Amino acid sequence: MHLSTRPILRRVALAGAALLAATAAMPQAAAATDDRTAVGGGKLSAVIRYTENGIPHILARDYAQLGFGTGWAQAADQVCVLADGFVTVAGERSRWFGADAAPDFSLSSAAKNLSSDLYFKGVRESGTVEKLLATPAPAGPTEDLKELMRGWAAGYNAWLAQNKVTDPACKGAGWVHPVTTADVAARGFAVSVLGGQGRGVDGITSARPPGATATPGSAAAPAPTDPAAAAEAARAFFDTARYDMGSNAVAFAGSTTANGRGLLLGNPHYPWQGGRRFWQFQQTIPGELNVSGASLLGTAVVNIGFNDKVAWSHTVATGTPVNLHQLALDPADPTAYLVDGKPERMTRRTVTVPVAGGAPVTRTQWWTRYGPVVSDLGAGLPLPWTAQTAYALNDPNAANLRGSDTALAMGRARSVAGIQDALKRTQGLPWVNTVAADSAGGTLFTQTQVLPRITDELAARCSTPLGRATYPASGLAVLDGSRGDCAIGSDPDAVQPGVFGPGRAPTLQGAPYAENSNDSAWLANADRPLTGYERIWGTVATPRSLRTRGAVEDVSAMAAKGRLTVADLQKQQFANRVPAGGLAAADAAQACAALPGGTATASDGGAVDVSEACGVLAGWDRTTDSASRGALLFDRFWRRLTASTPAKDLWLVPFSAADPVRTPRTLNRAAPGIGRALADAVAELKAAGIALDAPLGEHQFVVRAGRRLPVGGGTEALGVWNKIEAPWNAAAGGYPEVAHGSSHIQAVGWDGSRCPVARTLLTYSQSSNPGSPYYADQTRLYSEERWVTARYCERDILTSPKLKVVPVRERR
Repeated sequence: MHLSTRPILRRVALAGAALLAATAAMPQAAAATDDRTAVGGGKLSAVIRYTENGIPHILARDYAQLGFGTGWAQAADQVCVLADGFVTVAGERSRWFGADAAPDFSLSSAAKNLSSDLYFKGVRESGTVEKLLATPAPAGPTEDLKELMRGWAAGYNAWLAQNKVTDPACKGAGWVHPVTTADVAARGFAVSVLGGQGRGVDGITSARPPGATATPGSAAAPAPTDPAAAAEAARAFFDTARYDMGSNAVAFAGSTTANGRGLLLGNPHYPWQGGRRFWQFQQTIPGELNVSGASLLGTAVVNIGFNDKVAWSHTVATGTPVNLHQLALDPADPTAYLVDGKPERMTRRTVTVPVAGGAPVTRTQWWTRYGPVVSDLGAGLPLPWTAQTAYALNDPNAANLRGSDTALAMGRARSVAGIQDALKRTQGLPWVNTVAADSAGGTLFTQTQVLPRITDELAARCSTPLGRATYPASGLAVLDGSRGDCAIGSDPDAVQPGVFGPGRAPTLQGAPYAENSNDSAWLANADRPLTGYERIWGTVATPRSLRTRGAVEDVSAMAAKGRLTVADLQKQQFANRVPAGGLAAADAAQACAALPGGTATASDGGAVDVSEACGVLAGWDRTTDSASRGALLFDRFWRRLTASTPAKDLWLVPFSAADPVRTPRTLNRAAPGIGRALADAVAELKAAGIALDAPLGEHQFVVRAGRRLPVGGGTEALGVWNKIEAPWNAAAGGYPEVAHGSSHIQAVGWDGSRCPVARTLLTYSQSSNPGSPYYADQTRLYSEERWVTARYCERDILTSPKLKVVPVRERR
């Protein structure tokens, strides 16, 4: 083996070294420019080594060159998705796609292109991104990150200049064009505010002072929401279980593993289509950086990943990233508000958006010292602008362009202590937790994220009546904006005014396991509960989701068993155990068998024979494996039952904070909803021609290149670790496409060598171009529950049987 590979290694290594030496001889690139056809004064270059599944390993001599190779390689796989996102942050969706069409929701929650454009064009015209780019570190981005972004833009542009777009999604489209560093930064800004201003875009762009001309087609201002309804609406709005992003992650300490080294399993849940996909790669600057993992599209850094010493993943956090300020308006002018009795005029932001096939649309947004005036946070929480009152949205992440700096610093970390130090120094994560493990056996969970500094004391002292309802329910504070003494303070260790410093973040170090599945930090380890944090971070001693309960059961049992390896992480990922099934399937089967005559009354009042379902539920293996019979029936039944039956009526044993993983439990067989949910599920499946005991994979699948690929896993309601959310379409066979769920999965450990032991999967594959060989290859692997063996060390990269070395450079 050594005789056959050594010449190959030598030739490829020498070629790479020569290319790097050549680039090193070139003059350093000049400062960033807004010229769309040239970025920097020197020609940038990099070496991309592709291995199995089209995974690029990017080798460069500095951060600008590394960004260049990254932008090039991302464009090669995802040019149409990237270009679509740049149209979004430029505020030009209405121009190209029409005002009333819907965006893909990857960069904001705007319902239509017009509101998306009004917001993002307003951001660009106000110079927000440019001001953040000019802010010195640590409050602003570092020079290394700015060089990465500059290089990324140049690499994307160079790919466009030197290649033909073949993806039918944008082939020949006029909206595919070169970008600037500011465009790349604007995309990073959009990701930063996804949980804040990005979720309030419709409310920001529709806010009108009383007496102003209403937007055509808009309804009259809604009546104020009563406190109880507001509390429930706010809880639902910020409920992480309802997001199209989530995640599980667990770190195991050396005390639980076979070799005393740490282990990490990351399972982020993200959309399978559109601009919030992950993309897999490795970045190497010899002697400076060597990190492998995945990036959100348009990002120049590894967001989740590993190196030879440490691995990390993120989960969407329960911290409420915004707050509201209730404004007392000047009686003489509803566009002025009072602070300590003195009026302040709002700032007008008038934006004009070009519209395909029609006249441009001009709208005015209104901004205050606290942020933009907002008319609602979702349909359930109207915030009417009256002659007396308006509401302003405070989102501290609108001043945060540090997220990629955090990722870059984590990629350079050498331990979980280094991860924590990276988080403390950069403070850039807007809406996620971090879970990490290292080669020395250390573990870390921390909720270090950018949150408005709302203490419980401040909320108690300064909440308006609306805030007294919403803050306990959801962490959404509504502060009295007319009082100067209600201003949000700052912590001495915070790099940005008005936010919590990292010393206040819920953190767990060195535990045998540290796990999160999108509930609060409380049960990161059930034996070491985290308490004492402010409500805005999340709840304590409240019911956990079924996914959290199942995850804690699984990982605590794994830790207790000990002798864990990467193979155990792989088994956990595809165990597909259904916690809801373990809790309720047997009782549901018995309740079914007890129905008189084997019939139940459906929602439409009809009688349905459900007798066959009883045996199917009883015989189901309690998993969502593709071959599982009964999983689909239970899934359709359980969704209906939990949607219509409150938890207090569903379980005989209520929730107990003293036993949060095992409660609530014991299905109430007498609950009236059981028979109805069974009848509806049976009728639905039979009407669709689906057998009650059909294997799940026959009806939960994706189609790629004309081939059906069965997909295991299950929905949030079932509590499955391997989360899959798929829209029901009976006419198309059940669940014929995945909307979001398991995405870039990584199982990482160490064996004492210089190379980490890592297995990965990018569930939806590397490219969105149906003509690419990497459009569905990893999706097939995911369907078959097979993994990719990561190639991290140089020898592993250079001996890949699929190795393809591609030197890339600017040509001007």
